[in-house]
Amino acid sequence: MEIRRRPPNPKVKVANLEYAIPHSESNPRNILEKIVWEKDREVDIARQRVPLEELMEKIEKSSQIKNFLQALRSSKNSPAVIAEIKKASPSKGVIREDFDPVQIAISYEKGGATCLSVLTDKTFFQGGFDVLSKVRSKVDLPLLCKDFILHPYQVYQARAAGADAILLIAAILTDQDLRYLKKIASSLGLSILVEVHDAKELQRVLNIGGFPLIGINNRDLKTFETDITITEKVAKDCKVSLEEQNILLVSESGLFTRQDIEKVFSFGARAVLVGEALMRQSDIASALKELIVS
Repeated sequence: MEIRRRPPNPKVKVANLEYAIPHSESNPRNILEKIVWEKDREVDIARQRVPLEELMEKIEKSSQIKNFLQALRSSKNSPAVIAEIKKASPSKGVIREDFDPVQIAISYEKGGATCLSVLTDKTFFQGGFDVLSKVRSKVDLPLLCKDFILHPYQVYQARAAGADAILLIAAILTDQDLRYLKKIASSLGLSILVEVHDAKELQRVLNIGGFPLIGINNRDLKTFETDITITEKVAKDCKVSLEEQNILLVSESGLFTRQDIEKVFSFGARAVLVGEALMRQSDIASALKELIVS
């Protein structure tokens, strides 16, 4: 794992006081590391505000979970579309000024989306678990909580807010993390979309096993640049293993036209995750229909 989970923090002790020693490695090396370090801080604060026991009580009273994976497998669209609700991103800033997540979700449902993805990161994407809860209360589609999940507590947050699935990013998690978070998610009935960016990460996930839904992110999370041929390269390198484990492959990011979607479908993706291309449209439902229907 190349992404450091926490900043190095060498200290010097003088009498009864400790002082951090500033140095070059104290700063994040890329955007993803910056997000991960901030996420650790956010989770610490959230735990103090809302104890795990409170989340568990809320989950017990929540509605029955929807089968995210099965919805993708049985979709009438080829590929199935996971439409994303995202106000902003670190690389593009605010994507949609008139951001009304409920109306966007309704538009996606009318436009034919199979599932929805909801950004819950506040600091960098201006999302939140409150956004997820609002969407859950108004649409019946299966929902993916899209966040930078590092701790079991976040899995409970997602389920309590109404998620049917969570995103796990291989680049920021060890094999042990993936196994443990999978165990927690499975106990709550959540589907898991594991995100990879290269063949090495994909092989790691395949070696662990038990992840039938895998996303190939065409966006380099260190530079945030996109290239849809990444789906082709990664899927090609692991084609045999993907078929043997009956993996449903999702292509994520950098998809703006029907031609883009047809291209990644030819690479083996049976679902796509599309956000920015739709979020910038005045008529979201119509824009989605144009992407789905050739």
